[in-house]
Amino acid sequence: MISVDKKLTLSQVYEVLFNEQSLDVQADVIDIVEKSHAFLREFAANKVIYGVNTGFGPMAQYRIKDEDTHQLQYNLIRSHAAGTGDLLSPLQVKAAMLTRLANISKGKSGVHRSVIDLLQEFINKDITPIIFAHGGVGASGDLVQLAHLALVLIGEGEVIYQGKRQPTASVFDVLGLKPIQVVVREGLSLINGTSVMTGVGLVNYFYAQKLLQWSVWLSCAMNELVRAHDDHYSQTLNEVKLHHGQQEIAAKMREHLLDSRLIKKREEDLYSGNNQEEIFKEKVQEYYSLRCVPQILGPVLETVAQVGEILEDELNSVSDNPIISVEDRNVYHGGNFHGDYISLEMDKLKLAITRLTMLSERQLNYLMNSKINEILPPFVNMGKLGFNFGMQGAQFTATSTTAENQTLSTSMYIHSIPNNNDNQDIVSMGTNAAVIAHKVLVNSFEVLAIQMISITQAIDILNYQNFVSSKTKAVYDDIRNMIPAFAEDKPLYPAIQQVKEYLMR
Repeated sequence: MISVDKKLTLSQVYEVLFNEQSLDVQADVIDIVEKSHAFLREFAANKVIYGVNTGFGPMAQYRIKDEDTHQLQYNLIRSHAAGTGDLLSPLQVKAAMLTRLANISKGKSGVHRSVIDLLQEFINKDITPIIFAHGGVGASGDLVQLAHLALVLIGEGEVIYQGKRQPTASVFDVLGLKPIQVVVREGLSLINGTSVMTGVGLVNYFYAQKLLQWSVWLSCAMNELVRAHDDHYSQTLNEVKLHHGQQEIAAKMREHLLDSRLIKKREEDLYSGNNQEEIFKEKVQEYYSLRCVPQILGPVLETVAQVGEILEDELNSVSDNPIISVEDRNVYHGGNFHGDYISLEMDKLKLAITRLTMLSERQLNYLMNSKINEILPPFVNMGKLGFNFGMQGAQFTATSTTAENQTLSTSMYIHSIPNNNDNQDIVSMGTNAAVIAHKVLVNSFEVLAIQMISITQAIDILNYQNFVSSKTKAVYDDIRNMIPAFAEDKPLYPAIQQVKEYLMR
């Protein structure tokens, strides 16, 4: 059980999203929310407060009559439920709901406590609103996507429950749930903020961590296959480059390869004085994709870590507008809904992960090309050369998917387009940035899955099963339990999908 109190950590979010831990909203959180709601109802009398008794956006100059303020919130939710495109995954939507719950639990939004209660029920019962990928420009936050969340909370729209897309009302009937109470500004409070881009960003962060872990594993296994020297990931070499990311990757490689029987020491191999030949048979230095792993993955590690820090801050921030301050007895208008922090981090993340994918593709190419590696048959083909094809077809997929990542890595952060009658004259595009980054991450798992299968084939070809490190052997065994070594040609897409799921779990 995860307690929702003053702050949610990334590890707590992971438990809720990936290990299905339940949420427990603490009594002091409910107390803060109720005090905020009561203060706003009192404070709003005879005052002009945006979104309470005014129109929205460029129509904020219009006063709303007292008898229409309640309907105003419903009009806002229904009118903005206008998303299109693919559906966000249940995991992404769950992360968005968790983020919204964390935001409004700070007591700065003035919402009725029923919002907290119902969001908690949705998260704990795995009810995920239908939310579309297209719609948000990330300036007043995720207006369109969050409107689809709000639509469900008022008992309308659609949800996915028990794997089926269903009308919200029917699920409410089955589970005995009731819509939220719209009293003052629940509509605006629900759709105004960065919760969807942050939720998608959180899923992206956790996937990026997994990809980085697998990229280190794959790079270590590649170094074993070619019987590389150990100095390029040594502490002595890497400590003179003053980047902690590079040093950490090198340390991870040393740990992984500690008990490998394939890695060579340069002192024994090339410093013995016995190498008198004019042309050396073995490589004096490995290709960059094998030798420069700490330098390539180091900045990726640091980027992923910074993304996590920004996401955790945004998760625990208040991205509403206006902000209700019980302490100051005041209401503050501003722009905390603006998604620049998330937009920039998602652009940085997809650049870093695309670079990681490029490393995987280059390492894969090294395995495929017998003229380069000089130890393996073309395309790690365990069958009859010319008659069988090995991983040749799969390499096309890895190459094309890497190329797609390179194109998708164009920045969204710099693509502001004024809209909303120029009220939103500069926008973050944070929602788009997070969704596109997610595509890059999923693509990357596909490329790494193809490399993973190729490495297991190479280990078998070279009969290195009993010589690789224990960390390499453990994963090799997992893959072989799913996909036995193959020499005859067969459709590879089921195997690639199976390994992809293994890497993502």
